[in-house]
Amino acid sequence: MIALTAAEIADVTGGVLAPGVPAATVVSGPVIVDSREVDQGALFVALPGENVDGHDYAASAVAAGAVLVLAARELVDASGSALPTLVVPDVERALGDLAREVLVRLRLAAAAPGGSGLQVLAVTGSVGKTTTKDLLSQLCAESGPTVAPVRSFNNEIGLPLTVLRADEHTRYLVLEMGASGPGHLTYLTDVAPPDIAVVLVVGHAHLGGFGGIEAVATAKAELVDGLVADGVAILNADDPRVAAMAGRAPGKIITFGNAPASTVRAHDVRVDRTGRASFQLVVDGRHAPVQLLLVGEHHVHNALAAAAAGLALGLRLDEVAERLSRADALSPHRMHVVERADGVTVVDDSYNANPDSVRAALRALAVLAGRDRRSVAVLGEMMELGPDARTEHEMIGLQVVRLNIGLTVVVGTGAEGIAAGAVREGSWGDEVVIVADVDAAADLLESELRPGDVVLVKSSKDAGLWRLGDRLVAAEVTP
Repeated sequence: MIALTAAEIADVTGGVLAPGVPAATVVSGPVIVDSREVDQGALFVALPGENVDGHDYAASAVAAGAVLVLAARELVDASGSALPTLVVPDVERALGDLAREVLVRLRLAAAAPGGSGLQVLAVTGSVGKTTTKDLLSQLCAESGPTVAPVRSFNNEIGLPLTVLRADEHTRYLVLEMGASGPGHLTYLTDVAPPDIAVVLVVGHAHLGGFGGIEAVATAKAELVDGLVADGVAILNADDPRVAAMAGRAPGKIITFGNAPASTVRAHDVRVDRTGRASFQLVVDGRHAPVQLLLVGEHHVHNALAAAAAGLALGLRLDEVAERLSRADALSPHRMHVVERADGVTVVDDSYNANPDSVRAALRALAVLAGRDRRSVAVLGEMMELGPDARTEHEMIGLQVVRLNIGLTVVVGTGAEGIAAGAVREGSWGDEVVIVADVDAAADLLESELRPGDVVLVKSSKDAGLWRLGDRLVAAEVTP
């Protein structure tokens, strides 16, 4: 973060410095919410949580080098000595206020002679946000200092923390913006209005928080509404709900997809036996070859979105194609493919799941396995689907049978609809197995997997299959 005094931070957040805290104290280090990551000169943000309260770790943060604590109350250490605290009414809101002010200052500095020319890019969508963010950050990083979220920092806490990692040298600030209800993206774009907004797809993720697919579309459109006055909207021409957002764009519109009218298209898409796609990137009749390192044909769409944003930044077509071909998966548990020494191939895509992403992952599994290897799908619950949850899980079961998946392991009661759907579509015998939890799945796979198998692990994060993914990747499938 840019250096700020305690007095400046208090003014921005509406906070009050505890007695004895010098107003001239300079925060010159990072903004941190985990006391284990504190560095010298840091601002420690004491966020309350469901399981842990950051206030309980403030003393450790100060001992590690934090010079100021953003907190909801005055704090002392174990000896009773006062900690350097800035007390605010709402810690999470104050974090957003600080990020908003820092970005305003960075933009002013960037626009001055000799400034960085900072550009803010934001990505949203029901599927593919993190992968597209990772691709886009790699496109940008070859042109100048780039800040992007670690993992999937896309909410009211993660986004401000990402913004606050930027400084006067940052040329590209790539942000991922998620929404689990109406108004979420409005808040995030108020903190960080984008110069370029990328909307991928309106799908069935988090339906429980919206009430229906049209409400999801309205919420995703908030990203376009939040663009700066002359901002560029990058829209998926293949999704009618996304394409309709063009009417809300304040400036230039660039479309991507398979539709002939798309500004950025993929021609001659081919998928090799490793599940990796190649294609011709087409813009205004010009072509450039791309060979993706990512596994799964569905990543072509993510690559097109990243390419459109790169072109909006002024990159040449050949530069975009070459950089996409070098870009790799950066975030964990996202179609991470590992060839184990025992001959088993693990596809760990366990970070998150919704009906669209599960279907895409299953198609990739079928391609990887081909006709000569057994495909194994280990599937957990897709969460936040609301009243349609049972139906959506059953539809995945139908997909499993239609793709001729060799073995499907359904983990947990919340995912049992997958098994019911598979049986209804014609599965019988031992092709579909239901187990109670991750440990039971690990026990089953320890005895069931054999050389040549290709195993996919997929569920929503809170279903916990990422722990199984870690075990399988490390070839440690016993509890």
